[in-house]
Amino acid sequence: MKIVKAEEIDIIEVLKILENDGIIIYPTETLYGIGVKYDSKKLLRKLFEIKKRPEEKSFPLIVNLQHLDLITEFIPSIAKKFIEKYWPGPLTLLLPAKKNLPKRITKDNKIAVRMPGESFALKLIQLSQFPITATSANISGYPAADCIETVMKYFKDSFIDLLIDGGKLPGIPSTIVDATVDPPQLIRKGAIEVDLSFY
Repeated sequence: MKIVKAEEIDIIEVLKILENDGIIIYPTETLYGIGVKYDSKKLLRKLFEIKKRPEEKSFPLIVNLQHLDLITEFIPSIAKKFIEKYWPGPLTLLLPAKKNLPKRITKDNKIAVRMPGESFALKLIQLSQFPITATSANISGYPAADCIETVMKYFKDSFIDLLIDGGKLPGIPSTIVDATVDPPQLIRKGAIEVDLSFY
């Protein structure tokens, strides 16, 4: 596993790794995430195996606004208001998933997406031509990783092509809101307080 500090890495090189079916671990503004190209069924299956993730759970994605047409059937007006108010930032939205996406990134015809706040992850996704998985860098059931020492403990003998060291992170996961329903529903409290009534 190659380890490089976030401030020293060439983002174009990181994207080449992802485009060539590579796997990275990268820092966001909340936690470390495991990234693969969103439509690689082979790698999505591998992530499930490595994380020992229950089959009923799906992987969230980081996106930029141009990616939403690739993965969503449409963007509800409620969701547009959340996007305008809270993105970039630690808010994950559940949106209506486009048909024929890999099953491991959708659940109940919904897909979980966010544009990360100021971080290496934001710089990465702004330059990317495709969404990237943002599942936490841990074994399912164990605490999410907020430093590379924890990442190494979980994945020291594993499959990772590149680990990007962003130092110690806050360690609080993103807030999750289901924006496919009206009124929107808070699924998980997290790093940001969200006003569900502002729209």
